[in-house]
Amino acid sequence: MQKIFCFGEILLRMSPVLNGKWLQQNNMPVYIGGAELNVATALAKWNMPVSYCTAIPGHYLSKEILQYLGNKNIDTKPVQLSGSRIGIYFLPEGADLKSTGVIYDRSQSSFASLQPGVINWNELLEDYTWFHFSAISPAVSESAAMVCLEAVKAASAKNITVSVDLNYRAKLWQYGIKPPEIMQQLLPYCNVVMGNIWSANTLLGIDIDEHIHDKKSRQAYIEHAGITAKKIMQQYPSCNTVANTFRFDHNDGIKYYAVLDTNNNQYISTEFTSEKVMDKAGSGDCFMAGLIYATTQHYAQQHIINFAAAAAFGKLHEAGDTTSQTVQQIESSLKNVYV
Repeated sequence: MQKIFCFGEILLRMSPVLNGKWLQQNNMPVYIGGAELNVATALAKWNMPVSYCTAIPGHYLSKEILQYLGNKNIDTKPVQLSGSRIGIYFLPEGADLKSTGVIYDRSQSSFASLQPGVINWNELLEDYTWFHFSAISPAVSESAAMVCLEAVKAASAKNITVSVDLNYRAKLWQYGIKPPEIMQQLLPYCNVVMGNIWSANTLLGIDIDEHIHDKKSRQAYIEHAGITAKKIMQQYPSCNTVANTFRFDHNDGIKYYAVLDTNNNQYISTEFTSEKVMDKAGSGDCFMAGLIYATTQHYAQQHIINFAAAAAFGKLHEAGDTTSQTVQQIESSLKNVYV
C-alpha cells in the first residue's frame, strides 16, 4: 500500500475583508494551511494513508490543531512539539499568494527554528513510499533548509519517491543565501518536480526565454515546458517526472492548463477556463496532491495530468487553503476529456 509523508510548516492564514470591514465587524476568518499540509489534507480526503510532519509549540492551540487534523484522517504522530510560536500569514479572500498583498509573520516560528540532527529521519520514514515537501520549507530559514536536506537524503536512501513543489515566495528568502544555492543541493534527491518555467528559473537557475510572454502562444509555453523539463532531468538524473502548470488571468477569471514531461514523452492537460475565481490560495497544492494521487493509483500518464489539472482548477472555486473535492467530483469534471 502506498503511504505518503508530507513535511513542511503549518500556518494560520488570516483572511481579512479589506477596506476596514474586518475592524468594523470585529471578525477575521482563520484557516489552517501550509503548502504541504494542503497536499496532505487532499490526499486524506481521497482516502490515502498520509502522515504530516511539522513543528509547533506544545500549547493548547497546538492540541486543538492536531485534533482538527486527526479528524481529517491525517496522521500527526510525526509532528514535533518544539519552539514557541506558530507561523501566521495574512491574505485577503481571493488574493494570490504571489501578490504583494500577502503579509508573513513567521519569523522564529517553531518550524523555522528546527535544527539539523533533531529528527531521526531514518526511523521516522520507515514504511513510507512517498515523501513530499516544497521550496517554501527551505525558504524560511537556513536551519530549516538543512533539515530538508537531511530528510530528502534519508528518503532517497530508502528508495522512497521524493517530490518537490517549486513554489517561490520572494518575501521568504531573507537569510542571505540565494535560492539556487539551497535548491540545487536538494534536487539531486528528488524524483518528481512540479512548478512552472519561471520558478524553475528563479529556484534552480534553469534558463528561460525572457520574451516568452511576447509570443502570446499556448504552444510556445508548452514547448518551453518541455525544454525546462528536459534540462531539469539532465541536471538531476534522479528526476524522471516534471510537471509545469500555467495559470493566466482571463477577464475576471482564470485560464489554466498543465504539462507533464517524463523521460521520453510529453502530456498536455485539457485547458480549463473560468469567468470567476473564489480563492487562488492552495490551487497548486491541490495540483500536487492530484499528481501524487493519480501516480500512486497507476493512472495512465494522460489521465494523471488531466486529473491533477482538474483538481487544481476545481480548488480555484473553493474558499480557504484546502480542497473539499472528492475523487468522483474531479473525475466527473473530466467526463468530456480523453483520459
